[in-house]
Amino acid sequence: MTDTPGERLRQLVAESTIQIPGAPSALAGRLVERMGFDAVYLSGASLSSNVLALPDVGLLTLTELTQQLTYLSRSVEIPIIVDADTGFGDVVNVERTVVELEAAGAAAIQLEDQQLPKKCGHLSGKALVEPRAMVAKIHAAVNARSDDSTVIIARTDARGVTGMADAIARAHRYLEAGADWIFPEALTSREEFEAFAREVDAPLIANMTEFGKGPLLTIHELAELGYSAVLYPVTLQRVAMKAMETALAVLGSDGTQHELLDLMQTRDELYDLLEYRQFEQRDEAYFSGEEPT
Repeated sequence: MTDTPGERLRQLVAESTIQIPGAPSALAGRLVERMGFDAVYLSGASLSSNVLALPDVGLLTLTELTQQLTYLSRSVEIPIIVDADTGFGDVVNVERTVVELEAAGAAAIQLEDQQLPKKCGHLSGKALVEPRAMVAKIHAAVNARSDDSTVIIARTDARGVTGMADAIARAHRYLEAGADWIFPEALTSREEFEAFAREVDAPLIANMTEFGKGPLLTIHELAELGYSAVLYPVTLQRVAMKAMETALAVLGSDGTQHELLDLMQTRDELYDLLEYRQFEQRDEAYFSGEEPT
């Protein structure tokens, strides 16, 4: 592919509203791609819990995020949207964040307007930075990217703190500062999603996280309302963790995993996803003196 990740992502949303599942691992990301989704999301909340067993309160570091992004970008060809939280510091930190994440393969980098310690967007007790502070971070992010097509996403958590009017006002300021897309977090009804889209003329992201403050609208509903992309940031992790909990209960009670076999990914299915046969073929070619294909 000759297009950059950002160019591919921009083209996708220009054509239709896309669904973007979150991947808790590189292997899950490859499955997202294999199942036909156009892009994948690297969620800070999912990484904090899945990789570190820590809550989403800003404890994940830029180094850890970059490493996980590197694993994911080497495993998929579809564009990756990366949750960079508050940018890991002030404006100069945001510059470095963009440099590192762009180099690691990000198609889009998401920044939010919370104060530290940040919280999950669907929890109470959040605090916001002043709009001018977020505007400065957006300026820094835009200036730091080496590819103008890398998408800078401004997320505002204002709806749950200062109200809908402030969320819309902040979105306008963030767009004026150079943000490419807007992510309004924790809208609470279909009417609010509709009102936000009516007032903000830009590519918009809808967060369809489970057990949050808002309704779980369908891709078709959100497309009609004017949203460009729909995130499912922790869906795969939640399903996987519940399945593991069930499997452990069965293993503990039955003393065997026999009753779980029909629920498992088989060895052949895993090896197919890992492209294991290609590794074997290259290994054989090296030992035979042939050029690997």
